[in-house]
Amino acid sequence: MNRFDGRVAVVTGGADGIGAAVVRGLHAEGAAVVIADVQHGAGTTLAEKLGPRAVFVRTDVSNDDDVAAAVDSAVDSFGRLDIMFNNAGVMGVLGPIDRTPLAEVDATIAVNLRGVICGCKHAARIMKPQGSGVIISTSSPGGMLGGVGPHVYSATKAAVIGLTNSVAAELRPYGIRVNTIVPGAVVSQMTATVVADGDLAGAEAALGASALIDRALQPTDVAAGVLYLASDAAAYVTGVTLPVDAGMTGVFGSSPYTSGRYEDPVTLLEAGRTRTAG
Repeated sequence: MNRFDGRVAVVTGGADGIGAAVVRGLHAEGAAVVIADVQHGAGTTLAEKLGPRAVFVRTDVSNDDDVAAAVDSAVDSFGRLDIMFNNAGVMGVLGPIDRTPLAEVDATIAVNLRGVICGCKHAARIMKPQGSGVIISTSSPGGMLGGVGPHVYSATKAAVIGLTNSVAAELRPYGIRVNTIVPGAVVSQMTATVVADGDLAGAEAALGASALIDRALQPTDVAAGVLYLASDAAAYVTGVTLPVDAGMTGVFGSSPYTSGRYEDPVTLLEAGRTRTAG
């Protein structure tokens, strides 16, 4: 397929993990892509592998000027901006709330929330005059459920959802769609640091063992959701939060009402009275 022929994207955090999978997916389907990341080596290598329709721009998303430069690079290099994927993020400060250092709180917020605000801001200044565009931002189950992410990370990811919906309401009249993607625990270097002391293979094994479906979530699974939201197939989709998490945020457990004592249908009526169904 060539869903993105002639289109131009900026992907923050595009040098590895989910971001790199999205960069590769967009590029494979015809898009030109700006890889915006602080990881110079990985970003440059990826751009060189992809060829002339990909450029790397070193980007600290907490720095407004850096994000502006990444967006301007898309316009200068390829003439326009059609897709902005605000993906860069960090796990940030971990630990108990009563011992959380505020300097690290501010640093986490700067990347995970300020960075998304900057991405929306600079994408909008290009897309509004065009009258078209798609902005997608990465949240997390931690932004929807308690206990599945660190405190400040969870707060920022909840804020991304609120920000996205607010910006979607503003930009809809300009033909710009704004959505959120919510990946589950994906096999990536950041996740590996948390669950397997940095060992990627160990992380895949650990995540696979606890997966709600039959294998660990891969960056390409998340990329498929992002590419759908970015495509014309989602032309009527805005202000949406799309989980790619095997149902973690919506159907966390298996239903107890279809197995065990309820394997054969029964109807439960008033005051606990039952009636055999069927």
